[in-house]
Amino acid sequence: MAISKALIASLLISLLVLHLAEAHQTTSNESAVAGNLSEKIDCGSACDARCRLASRQKICKRACGTCCARCNCVPPGTAGNQEVCPCYASLTTHGGRRKCP
Repeated sequence: MAISKALIASLLISLLVLHLAEAHQTTSNESAVAGNLSEKIDCGSACDARCRLASRQKICKRACGTCCARCNCVPPGTAGNQEVCPCYASLTTHGGRRKCP
């Protein structure tokens, strides 16, 4: 009986240690990802490049700036390449159209 109680206690302690180690690992990974997001891109120059061929540049730059601020990403080129920035591509207007140029 005493052996089974000791076995159960050691199993519970082992599970607790594993859980704490996993929680620490997850926290370390999240802070590493957050460190990468802290490096902001220059939205002004990225949107200038993105909108240089647009017929309505002020509107294009305003929409691009909003999207860039939210996603910290602007697809390369003047059009397309939405797959490079999934967040940028997923933003929509109230009408359901793509928000980002």
